[in-house]
Amino acid sequence: MVKCWTSDEILRMVRAFQPACVLIAAAELDIFTTLSQKPMTAQSVANELHCDQRATTILLDALTALGFLTKQENKYSVLPETAEMLSETGNSSQLAAVRHLGNCLRRWAQLAEVTQTGKPAERSPSIRGADADIAAFIGAMENFSTSTTANIIEKLQPLTFRHLLDIGGACGTWTIAFLRSVPQAKATLFDLPDVIPMARRYIADAGFSNRINLVAGDYYKDELPSGADFVWLSAIAHQNSREQNRALFTKIYNSLQETGVLVIRDVVMDESRTQPEAGALFAVNMLVSTEGGGTYTFNEFREYLLQAGFQKVTLIHKDESMNSLIRADKIATAK
Repeated sequence: MVKCWTSDEILRMVRAFQPACVLIAAAELDIFTTLSQKPMTAQSVANELHCDQRATTILLDALTALGFLTKQENKYSVLPETAEMLSETGNSSQLAAVRHLGNCLRRWAQLAEVTQTGKPAERSPSIRGADADIAAFIGAMENFSTSTTANIIEKLQPLTFRHLLDIGGACGTWTIAFLRSVPQAKATLFDLPDVIPMARRYIADAGFSNRINLVAGDYYKDELPSGADFVWLSAIAHQNSREQNRALFTKIYNSLQETGVLVIRDVVMDESRTQPEAGALFAVNMLVSTEGGGTYTFNEFREYLLQAGFQKVTLIHKDESMNSLIRADKIATAK
């Protein structure tokens, strides 16, 4: 449906980047962690973070205006519930997700140039550095997944697998959730070498080290670990071009036991590619971030999976965002 826009609505949408940039800057500078210790003046915060005093004062005042901080007698403080979500030490911290979205924002700002050239945006590290940006991405995947694991796993019941392969499993959020659901099972988490140390720490803290084997590799170049009867591919397919997904689905089919199941969690678009809205916007995120990634329709997924050898492909759940679920079955052939 075409919306009748007003000039005020258009300008309000365009200005929406401003509070986002204020919050992202605070996250990258770690202002909330600093202020969670005690109230501080702008000069003290600037000295602590090695920042310019005038610039720090303006940023702190903007954060106060937005309701993230309070200011009394020229001292700034952060409420405990805000620090819980935006400091390094918060048990429900979303700091990694905010930092990751800041990295996304830098790429989105180049969208016009990307549209002209067809090439992804130039990547530049945040003030925290490239290694910290990788950690923010992995942490963001944990932030985005944690709140939805129970609901998604419920939609997949009954689960009866013996060996799970989690491709691009990041820090292991989904792997652990599946193993909690199937206590007798084991799992292999496959991800890039830089990710494995983070996954090892997270899995050890959760007490699952004896049930999860960590394998470093690149699914574009390397064969997948074999022996699984259940493969989980969560938020991976959208990073790939159509050709890359065809190749990956074939690798998955070949890695599975004689009888096995692949479940894909991702965006699934309608045939017009304009709905869901979140999926159309996420395709832009892949445009600025990858060489060939995008969002795909169920019929496209089904075609590529059948070409790979899967005999039955089902859309289990349709979601407005990243939580659509597709199941593909590998069925043993008669000998």
